[in-house]
Amino acid sequence: MPSFEFLAVNSKKETVSSTIEAADRLSAINIVKTRGLKLISIKEQNSKSSGFTFGKKKGVKTEELVMFTRQLSAMVSAGVPILRALSSMAQHAETAGFRDTINAIIKDVEGGMALADALGKHPDSFNDIYVNMVAAGEAGGILDDILKRLALQQEKNASIKKKIKGAMTYPMVLVVITIGAFFGLMIFVIPVIGRTIKDLAGEDAELPALTQAMLGISGFLVSFWYLIIPVLAGMVWAILRYIKTPNGKKKFDKFLIKAPLVGKIIRKVAIARFTRTFSALIGAGVAVLEALDVTARAVGNTVYEESLKNAAKRVQSGEVLSKIIAEDEELYPPIVAQMLSVGEETGQTDKVLVKVADFYEEEVDTAIDSISSIIEPVMIVFMGGMVGLVAASVMMPITGLAQQIKS
Repeated sequence: MPSFEFLAVNSKKETVSSTIEAADRLSAINIVKTRGLKLISIKEQNSKSSGFTFGKKKGVKTEELVMFTRQLSAMVSAGVPILRALSSMAQHAETAGFRDTINAIIKDVEGGMALADALGKHPDSFNDIYVNMVAAGEAGGILDDILKRLALQQEKNASIKKKIKGAMTYPMVLVVITIGAFFGLMIFVIPVIGRTIKDLAGEDAELPALTQAMLGISGFLVSFWYLIIPVLAGMVWAILRYIKTPNGKKKFDKFLIKAPLVGKIIRKVAIARFTRTFSALIGAGVAVLEALDVTARAVGNTVYEESLKNAAKRVQSGEVLSKIIAEDEELYPPIVAQMLSVGEETGQTDKVLVKVADFYEEEVDTAIDSISSIIEPVMIVFMGGMVGLVAASVMMPITGLAQQIKS
């Protein structure tokens, strides 16, 4: 039977975290509620995971989810009953998988289940942020407005991911081409040139140090390529698997936020996600503790996740969130704490944090453009340098041989 880890608040306003066994997610939610606890978050524990998933990944594309959310918002705002709106969404779903998901949600809602609970049964398509905001929208009677906020948030997050991927594509292509060119020259070109030089100069000819080094590397690659390839592949596999583990991911995330060039971008992306997600949840009427817990798991970096979870515990003890954030200037620039403080004082935390999110998303755009403009010439210089070394290692003995012939 699956195990579910949950976070809840009891009647004494104390945070409770535990693990229960249940047939499915909905059964687990009902068990928590029967204990008199107010559920904050719940997730299924993964048993024995190797860190890799084979086969087709479940879920829904971001673009399709955004379209679904916007259309559902428009129909609910126009007064269309939720079941009729969902039926229309199912008919126009782009993929069969998402159509099946919507149909399953329709059956649950027809059976008397709340929309948020029905969505919560499909975590591959609707994450905790989505479910919590819909629940808050249903409770407050502002579901159409909440769905608009959700669509906007998803579009912003997708935009950031797309820009980062776009910025990294060209450098990665250059890296692959450079590595391929290096191995191609060393395995196929250098050995032929080396034999030609030795035929002309003789086996006992003294070659320049650079030429000897290149011939040595080439000889090693030609002789042991069948060992080098699996060793390199094994190392990459081991590193990727370690990064998938909790301890490995934490260390990797720590490295990323401190890494030169990319560290600033990673921090700005994390802050943009934190402020936009937290503002969306607070604006939807979700309690601060619940919003912090959900935001912590959505921010995408374990260092920030740990920081926000610790902040939630301190807020539970009566401390002010802006002061907690202000203490960690390594993760949060002063402007974040200052703007959060203004929001707390004016009662407009959600509106203030949206402006912070907009600011840092623009900062991410600028930083990505700057790094792209630096990486491209650096990679071109590196490739040129590699080709230049190979050319020099070939030309030096040929030049020396030509001088000997002249003399």
